[in-house]
Amino acid sequence: MPLARGTVQVYTGDGKGKTTAALGQALRACGHDLRVYMIQFMKGSDNYGEVRIFDKVPGFKLVQSGLPTFVEKGNPSEEDLRLAREGMKLAREAVEKGTCDILILDEINVAVDYGLATASEVLELIRKKPAQMEIILTGRYAPAEFIEIADLVTEMKEIKHHYTDGQEMREGIEF
Repeated sequence: MPLARGTVQVYTGDGKGKTTAALGQALRACGHDLRVYMIQFMKGSDNYGEVRIFDKVPGFKLVQSGLPTFVEKGNPSEEDLRLAREGMKLAREAVEKGTCDILILDEINVAVDYGLATASEVLELIRKKPAQMEIILTGRYAPAEFIEIADLVTEMKEIKHHYTDGQEMREGIEF
């Protein structure tokens, strides 16, 4: 059963947990037979836990639209740009066809900040969404326009992080 009313959620800030919050929302939604479509911008590694498990969660579809390497801010490669365009095309198709109840654009805020996508094309997507579709935008550097249009904005604020002690990323926790 579709949502009665879809909203726009933004998870941003310099703290850990933005993608994790979106994945938690996805898991909850799938438990209620909602269809979730997550497009990951700037991510292309199959080593992320969510990439390894998504096909085992009924109603959850995940597509990566990035390279497994970091994007150089101010100097993205042609492949970075192409993959971001492909991700936005997939997002537009999902909105136009209404193929999901929840559309998660993971790291879209960073993709906009890095010049891989524009705030205006994301805002256009939001304005065209079906009334029952939920859209979740994640990533640091959420543009003011996203915060203004959103129904829910959560800022993850780093108070303390084990990376400052030189610890490495851990499977199942950070990726």
